Formats: sequence, C-alpha cells, structure tokens
Amino acid sequence: MNLELKKAIDQISKDKGLDRDMLIDTLEDAVRTSVLRRFSEDMDVEVTYNDDTGDIEVYQFKIVVEDDDVANEDTQIALADAREHDPSVQLDDEMGFRVKVEDLGRIAAQSAKQVIIQRMRDAEQEIIYEEYKDRVGEIVSGIIQRRDKGGWVVNLGRTEAILPREEQIPREHYKRGDRVQALIIEVRKEGRGPQVVISRAHRDYMAALFRREVPEVDDGVVQIMGVARDPGSRAKVAVLSRERDVDPVGACVGVRGSRIQNIVQELRGERIDIVVWSPEIATYARNALAPALVSRIVVDEEENLLEVIVPDDQLTNAIGRKGQNVKLAARLLGWKVDIFTETRYNEANAIGHGLEQVASVAEVSIEALLEAGYSSLDALREASDEELADKLTISASRISDLRSAINFLAPVVESTPESSAVELGRAAGTEEAEDGDARPEEDGTEPDAAPETAEDAGSGDVEK
Repeated sequence: MNLELKKAIDQISKDKGLDRDMLIDTLEDAVRTSVLRRFSEDMDVEVTYNDDTGDIEVYQFKIVVEDDDVANEDTQIALADAREHDPSVQLDDEMGFRVKVEDLGRIAAQSAKQVIIQRMRDAEQEIIYEEYKDRVGEIVSGIIQRRDKGGWVVNLGRTEAILPREEQIPREHYKRGDRVQALIIEVRKEGRGPQVVISRAHRDYMAALFRREVPEVDDGVVQIMGVARDPGSRAKVAVLSRERDVDPVGACVGVRGSRIQNIVQELRGERIDIVVWSPEIATYARNALAPALVSRIVVDEEENLLEVIVPDDQLTNAIGRKGQNVKLAARLLGWKVDIFTETRYNEANAIGHGLEQVASVAEVSIEALLEAGYSSLDALREASDEELADKLTISASRISDLRSAINFLAPVVESTPESSAVELGRAAGTEEAEDGDARPEEDGTEPDAAPETAEDAGSGDVEK
C-alpha cells in the first residue's frame, strides 16, 4: 500500500487547485510513457492507479499464437508458454501480465517525474488562463515581488503578472514589497513566465479608474468617449452625459474635486483635463484645446485636418509645454491639428490670395505654380522670363500679364514681413511653438502650472 503517493496527490490537488482526476490521469500517462521507453514502444501496456491502496498497477498484454509463429515477443506469446500460466488459454486470446513498477529503473522513474511535473504545470497554466481571460480591462492589485528582464513581476495571489517597462509610468519607481494597482491588458495562453500582463500607462487604465471612482460613469449615465495620455504628466478625457440634467464634468470632478483627486493621486500627480465631447468636430476641438482660447477653426474633412486660429497671446497655451496640449488634443480628436496665430494666418491668406489672382491673370492653375516651386509672389518676381516660360509653359504675352499682376499686387505683399511667408498647405505655428514653450506668461507663471488646492485640481484643469 502506497499511502505516500495518495497523500501527495491529495495535497497537490488542494494547494494548486488542480482537479484530482486530472492528476491521476497525468500520473498514469507518465508511467505508461516511461514503461514504453524502458522496454519497447511496441508493447501494449495498460496503467491504472488503485485509489484504495495508492498503488500503480501496470499490465502488459500479449496475443496467443502458434509456437512457431511468434514474430514479436513484445506483443505475442507462444501457446505452450501461455498454457503454463493458464491451461485453458486458446489461440488468439489476449493475456495480461503484471509489470512491477520497481523494474522501471531510476532513469525511467525520473522521466516519469518530469512528465508529471510538466503536465501539472500545463494544467495549472490552463486554469489560470481560464480564470483571467475574461478579466482583461479589469483593475487588479498586487505586490511587487522581483525584477524581471522585461519589467517587474507582481504577485496577484493566485498567480504572477508581469508589469513591462513600457507599461510603467515614467519616473515611477518601485521596490520589493510595494503594493501597486494596474490594468490587465493581456492574458497569454502559453509561454514561459507570467501569463498575465498588466499596465499602469495604458489609456484604458484611466478609463477604468473613472469607472471605479465615478458612479455615473459606471452605470452609463456619463460615458467616456476618449482618452489621450502622456503617462505621468498629463491626460485629456472626453465625456458625454446621457441625461440632460447631469453635468458630465461635475460628476467626474466630484464635490470639491474629491473624485478627480483620487484618480490623480493614484496616477502620482498626473494632471487630467476633462473635456466635453461634441458631435461637431469644431466644438469638440475648442473643448479639447482648453485652456487656450480659440478664435476660429477651419475644417478640412478630405485631409482630416483642423486649422486652428488663436489670438497671438494664446499660442503658448494652445501648443502647451513641449507641444503637449496640442499633441494630446490631436490624439483625442483623431484629427491632424495645425495651430496658427491670427497674424500669421492672415499673412498666409494674403499671400495665397495674391497667388490665386496672379494665376488667374496668367491663366495658370495654382497647382502648377506650386509644383514649379513658386509659393510666393516674391519667388515669381525674382524668376526670369525664360524660367517662367520653361517651367509654366506660357507665352510671352501671358508672362507680361503675369508681371503686371505681380506689380499691381506688390504693395500688398511687400507690407508683409518676408520672414512670415509660409508655403501653402504647410502647417504654421512651428516657430512660435518653439519660442512660446520657453516664454512664461506676463504674470510670471507657466501656462501649464499645476493647481495648488484640491478644488483647483478638479476645476482649474477642466473644460466646462
């Protein structure tokens, strides 16, 4: 009687949460594999586990043949030899012989042990996969256990998860024993190491935090329409209320900023702008670019482009520190966004309008002028007649008309500083963005300065 084996099966089943019958089937398969490797692959072997005694019983089966017809001793037995075991046996009967497990040998026993361990590991991974596969998008809490080459290994209790480097919040440091919260973003079915992948930098993590902290979001009264994050620094969250009497921004902020403050603290001070979503892209863009004031927006649906015109003193606010504000707004909108100051936009329009007039007089398309490299009236004026005739394929009389149009329009254009000319179709505001990032506002504070009070944290960064 092998009670130790029986106790081991019971203990493993309890500790690992594995099905006991599955463990027994794994044990029987492992022993059968070892017997075949030890003796012969041709053997017909049956392995059973006796649950009453805890013993493993192995039987080999052979077919009874004529004494001179034994072709394979592993599968056949001569009639005379068979009758020594059972006098009543007949030809073509199948006889079973007990094989002692002790005869397997040390190597075969070690092989059986390895097979059992691997089968148990596979079964355990399958159980973990089935438990966590439907929990993608759920926030979990765990304890930092150790550093792995790909990130940090987090103990979730039942299993381990990996927090990859790219899914960590920049400048956030961990040490063993720290408790962290993160979002399950992937559950791997196979592979070495932890099967559960978690993230703190994913945009869906912020959405999940809002669902947890804001009841109106959890029950669907307030819907999150989009999230754009620069993890650890700033984020924009677009919200929409499904009920007219519910303010989506107020619901997310909470009384004196209590709800938004909990999320900000969990994200280690990441600033959050709550933006009211709108089906009108121009209105949505105005909200997304807050705190900057917008004069007007030109929508180019074919190019999926928004040309945003702001007062000259609002360029720094619109672009943000290192372009962060406009970058997050573009991500949230899903559109390309070009920022223009009113002065720069008017200058560009004046030049473009002048080119259109010249093209009309010379009977040349504006596209032909741009393809030839003439993006301003100055470039046309400096070109020789031979160059214009060659590049634009126009007659001398049309060149004369073109010169007359340039001279007529010259006073308008020359009043514009040459350095402000921009090529049509290119984004403007780049130079101002670079200068604006380094300039503080007149009051000596940076436009993106963080609020100092809890109430400001819920209102100062919020577009209502």
